[in-house]
Amino acid sequence: MSEWRNAPIELPPIGPVGFVLALARGVALGVVTYGCLVLLLLLRLIERPLFGAERPITPWLTQFVCRSAFFIMGLRLSVQGTPMRQKGAVVANHSSWLDIFALNAVQRVYFVSKSEVAGWPGIGWLARATGTVFIARKGTEAKRQQEQFEARLRLGHKLLFFPEGTSTDAIRVLPFKSTLFAAFFTHGLDRVLHIQPVTVIYHAPLGQDPRFYGWWGLMDFAPSLWRVLATWPQGRVEVIFHPEVPVDAFADRKALAAHCERVIRAAHRLAEG
Repeated sequence: MSEWRNAPIELPPIGPVGFVLALARGVALGVVTYGCLVLLLLLRLIERPLFGAERPITPWLTQFVCRSAFFIMGLRLSVQGTPMRQKGAVVANHSSWLDIFALNAVQRVYFVSKSEVAGWPGIGWLARATGTVFIARKGTEAKRQQEQFEARLRLGHKLLFFPEGTSTDAIRVLPFKSTLFAAFFTHGLDRVLHIQPVTVIYHAPLGQDPRFYGWWGLMDFAPSLWRVLATWPQGRVEVIFHPEVPVDAFADRKALAAHCERVIRAAHRLAEG
């Protein structure tokens, strides 16, 4: 069942033109990303005293950066459906580090990520600054994390979960883990929250391996980023928003997780399993 995790992917070498293109795009992406990070931190000096944990301004800046990233990388982004307006959370399949850009470009959300990401050079700073919720895979942390989820959801923050628990090779949807869905069934939240499933589909550049944009197994971030930056012409990313559902329409977290997995998997036309 897990042979795909170690399946090699053969990609053509990056030539001189690709090297120059990657360098130019990388510089542009770095300037936009970290320039806006400085601006975001300055805005938080005003936003936090006035609004506390709420963030009415800075998520717009995050969305601008993510939209700009797609323009800089030359990746086309198409959207079907509409992000929900109700209070609640979003769940999506997880194929690549590009998911962060794609899902932030089309809506203003706060990601739920494993605690290790907080320590990643460069990326950890960005994640913390943009309001990411970090979770530790420890039973002793479960109660504290549950309380944190509940507080953020009650503030109206749309938290985005990846229920597969790991990223894939972009051509499959893994079984959803229901653990995080428990946060939606506590202290009456099930009566006020909605959950919106979202499918993200990566279409590889013409003639390339369908797994081109996937990021899985023991792949390092830097080589994957460099490969994407060096590519021309690019493929495209498709984001499909499905109808949101009220949490209290489901008996428990397992039923809700199963519904979201079924909807997301059915819309993923490239998914193998």
